[in-house]
Amino acid sequence: MRGRATRSVYVEPFMTTTATTTPELTAPQSVSLGEWIDRHSGRLMVLPAVLVVLAFAIFPLIISAYLSLSRFALAAGGFKLTFVGFDNFRRLLFGSQQYHLLGTFGAFGLVEWILAVLAAAAFLYWIIRYARSPRFSVIGMIGRLIAAAVGLGVTLLALATILAKGGFPGSLMVTLVYVALGVTAQFALGLGLALLCAQPIRGRNFFRLIFFLPLMITPVGIAYMFRMLADMEKGPFAPLRFALHLGEFAWATDPWLARLVVLAGDTWQWTPFMFIVLLAAVENQPREQLEAATMDGANGWEMFCDITWPSIAPAAATVVLIRLIEAFKIVDLPNVLTNGGPGTATESLTLHAFIAWRTQQLGMSAAVGYLLLFVVTVTCVSFFSFFVQRTRVHELEAR
Repeated sequence: MRGRATRSVYVEPFMTTTATTTPELTAPQSVSLGEWIDRHSGRLMVLPAVLVVLAFAIFPLIISAYLSLSRFALAAGGFKLTFVGFDNFRRLLFGSQQYHLLGTFGAFGLVEWILAVLAAAAFLYWIIRYARSPRFSVIGMIGRLIAAAVGLGVTLLALATILAKGGFPGSLMVTLVYVALGVTAQFALGLGLALLCAQPIRGRNFFRLIFFLPLMITPVGIAYMFRMLADMEKGPFAPLRFALHLGEFAWATDPWLARLVVLAGDTWQWTPFMFIVLLAAVENQPREQLEAATMDGANGWEMFCDITWPSIAPAAATVVLIRLIEAFKIVDLPNVLTNGGPGTATESLTLHAFIAWRTQQLGMSAAVGYLLLFVVTVTCVSFFSFFVQRTRVHELEAR
């Protein structure tokens, strides 16, 4: 049998290969001006406001800080600034200008010592209570220590210059009197008028307009108006003085009467601001709760304490904070009404700085301004932390 020739064929095994591609390096595409503006439109819109703030707030703040550490003097061909460090602050707090800023200290009697000890014990108790509370934090403790130190210092200053025999308050204490008494009176009057105009009475729109008018007048105009009203020789109240046979009466020579006239003008001007904001808050309170309380037989005081005040407390705290900031800057009324007199009895910190600037003591003026900034910051931050923030928290919890 003839054999058959066989041919073997080698077959390679099937293999799969994965092709890897290398990404090509592409040149960045050019972005047109319009696309770039669209991408950065938010920053570009904010940029003008940032530049304005830098030009009119940050830059003067830095320059005034340098001025507060310098002494300004006129020289041949211009002026000369001499760096003196904290000498301007030393003169204001401990030196020749202490009577102007802090006032003249009187001798403490038994009443003043008792009040001072009570104030120190109250602030110490406040600090210890916070240190033991679960809400304790280092930042909170630092803030409370600063607030307690400033509060105790202001209390001692008030006792030494107002209550103590022989004391006379300086521009710092006069400013605090303006702020405390003025804002309190404006809030009380504004709240009362808001509650009155929220009632369904005839002509309430007319009264709303009338109550709002003083806010539209410039402070200088109000100062001249009250200067005319308070003129006891030729003013509108002069016939009343003669009819009552009061004799010679000059309020401008009495320190406290002069301060009360300034406070009256400031209260008349700024009560409408409190009124309009509180009126909006009162009218936005829940009507359903008021109707339910009326049906349950609640009286007006109970409805105010349980419904009205909790609903308007956040707005009230905010408007008081705004007014606190503005009240520290009072300058027009004491300048026009009394020019800071008699002596320096009605001189606010802002007027103190203005008079120092007018007499070319630019370093002293800047130092007074920075002391005012410190007092305003501590006061407003403390008020915000202890009142505004808490009212907002209570509002959120109620919801």
